[in-house]
Amino acid sequence: MTKQPDHTAVRVALWRALHIQLDDRPYILNDDLALRLVNPEQGWQERPDMHPEGTKPYRASIVARSRFIEDYVEREYEKGIRQYVMLGSGLDTFAQRSELANKIEIFEIEKAETLDWKKKRLEELSYDFSSTLHFVAVDFEAKESWWKKLISSGFDPENPSIIASLGLSMYLTRETILETLQMMAKLKKGSTFIMTFLLPLEMVRSEDRLGYERSIKGAEKSGTPFISFFTPEEMLAMAKQAGFTNVEHTSTLAMEYFVNRKDALMPSSGEELLIARV
Repeated sequence: MTKQPDHTAVRVALWRALHIQLDDRPYILNDDLALRLVNPEQGWQERPDMHPEGTKPYRASIVARSRFIEDYVEREYEKGIRQYVMLGSGLDTFAQRSELANKIEIFEIEKAETLDWKKKRLEELSYDFSSTLHFVAVDFEAKESWWKKLISSGFDPENPSIIASLGLSMYLTRETILETLQMMAKLKKGSTFIMTFLLPLEMVRSEDRLGYERSIKGAEKSGTPFISFFTPEEMLAMAKQAGFTNVEHTSTLAMEYFVNRKDALMPSSGEELLIARV
């Protein structure tokens, strides 16, 4: 029996599904596969973590960060980038939705049980697997090197690439994050590393703090506590310490996708993105 995917990956996918069920057009991310992929039990919309209004800012953040990176990949493709790596891919569906799926090499790095479950579901939904899609199973708990696994799966370190890490840094020590940044700073010139990071509680908007605190407590209760928080200045300084010279950060709050929306959809504060270019 195939093990179930991580509950966080399922929740993120269902938030993407809720976006096209509850929010107004134009959709920030039109992921019409997410719901069919998860195939949740009847009444899933009644779950506390699927509350239409309570989850509105969180699903806005989720779809915005994914849209930002997918738009970035499309722009970089026009410049010649042909490798896209998702570190901690979860139940992402870019490879099934994007017109670039057969034009670039896509590497999804995730735990074996999540990848096995995802492959099984895609087969049940009659999706064909492109030769450009590579599932890279890594046992993070056993300290397997995702970099070595990535290369053995066909990734070419001599070609520029985009590597994205969404929703992972909060679980890692600062030492591990620095080591990852140092590794990414050695990528081929023209590459980009994009990583999300969490802000300290005091930097979160007052209207978002209660939900933010609940997320922190919920993660700790589930046995996967958030252990790393950064101010933007600290994150940029660490990236420069690691060897990057071209770094910036942005917030989903600042993204153009939310301008002039009739539904007043607006992401929560607390999560920022580091964009580090080689």
